[in-house]
Amino acid sequence: MSSRQTLVRVAAAVALFAAPLALVPTASAQTAKLDDPTIVAIFDAANTWDVETGDLAAKKGTTKEVRDYGAMLARDHKAVRQMGRDLAAKLGVTPTPPKNFGMAKDHATAVGNLKAANGKAFDRAFLQHEVAFHKAVIDAMNTTLLPSLQNEEVKNLVKKVEPAFNAHMMAAQNLLDKMAAR
Repeated sequence: MSSRQTLVRVAAAVALFAAPLALVPTASAQTAKLDDPTIVAIFDAANTWDVETGDLAAKKGTTKEVRDYGAMLARDHKAVRQMGRDLAAKLGVTPTPPKNFGMAKDHATAVGNLKAANGKAFDRAFLQHEVAFHKAVIDAMNTTLLPSLQNEEVKNLVKKVEPAFNAHMMAAQNLLDKMAAR
């Protein structure tokens, strides 16, 4: 599979994250809201998945920049995931993934595609994945997750880490731009 096909598949996969209401079975998607335990589970999954892809890039990246970026992702997302888990424990919230959480399967496919890619094709596919993934997470945080959150402490955590998600997206885009210029 080409890196362009991988990007299209990844973009389609992360689009599900950008519209998580589709994951919640309701009579009316217009009035549906995710509950805090589901949002905490989605937030945890997003961080876990970026730890996984970051670790992969730290090992497979062909340039020091890509390996360093992957290591930074893994480190940063481990820390944010732990903050979310600590807050959930403090509040007594048990993270509850949505039923039929399609993003888990889509993530597994994306990781499989990244594991199969090598060399510069891996670097490009990984960076494209990170741009699309972070954009989808940011969009979901702003359009669905934050408006649905009831607990102010959880809401504040999500708001606190949003700039880092944006910085990760921009860093991946900058690396992609450098690759294209070479």
